[in-house]
Amino acid sequence: MTACALHISDLHRGARPAPALDDALVALCGELEPELVIASGDLANRGRTTELEDAKALLDRLPAVVLAVPGNHDIPYTLPARVTTPWARFEEVFGTTSPLVHTESAIGCGLNSARPWRHQGGKLDLVGIEALAPVLAEAQPAALRIVVCHHHLAGAPWRASRKFPLKHRDAALRALAAAGAEVVLGGHIHQSTAVERHAFEALPDGAAPLVLSTAPGFGRPRPERLGEANGLHVLRWSETELEIETRIWNGGAFAPSGSVRWSRRRTP
Repeated sequence: MTACALHISDLHRGARPAPALDDALVALCGELEPELVIASGDLANRGRTTELEDAKALLDRLPAVVLAVPGNHDIPYTLPARVTTPWARFEEVFGTTSPLVHTESAIGCGLNSARPWRHQGGKLDLVGIEALAPVLAEAQPAALRIVVCHHHLAGAPWRASRKFPLKHRDAALRALAAAGAEVVLGGHIHQSTAVERHAFEALPDGAAPLVLSTAPGFGRPRPERLGEANGLHVLRWSETELEIETRIWNGGAFAPSGSVRWSRRRTP
């Protein structure tokens, strides 16, 4: 594999600080030298400016281009700000809720799936997805086409909670595939999974691969909740292959726990 990115999600800054995890993330970046670090939402725990700034301070320590999108915890929890200016704090710290970044080997497009009137659920604007098509089409042919939102399209099968997947995800999946996305990254459920579209949907011959990947939670605001571990994903790719590796915190480092690999080529 010739290129590398790190995908972290659900930092939940402001809840249960863990400096050892921060230092381990910085060390891992120094070791792997990713060209891109992706943070897929819930950077804050209660949508406070100080929490978002704390998340930004950690991301600024990483020697890579950073792409960050908001999650449902990045919205103010109090009125009237939650309704009148839901994105003002996030935009003040991170600039935009829909970032676009180019690196040597990838293009990353962030979409805002959080909604002020929903506590857990999220949704994507299909018009916004369709607008990605010309952007992704203009990328270099070998560039990995990455789309990022907070809410997951594919979830771990053992997850039982109110953390709903993306609303109308079938329509969103079709729109993302039509726009030319190769991998869609999310978080929200604090558990790891990665699956390619052909594994669960009958598709015509020649349909392009599309990987749906959900990162484990980097933060763990409720350590008593079973089935959650601090972790992250490592993405590696070449012109022909994509690999996603899960790394889980073992008390001293983010240790590899498994990986999955797919072809980036269309089937014959």
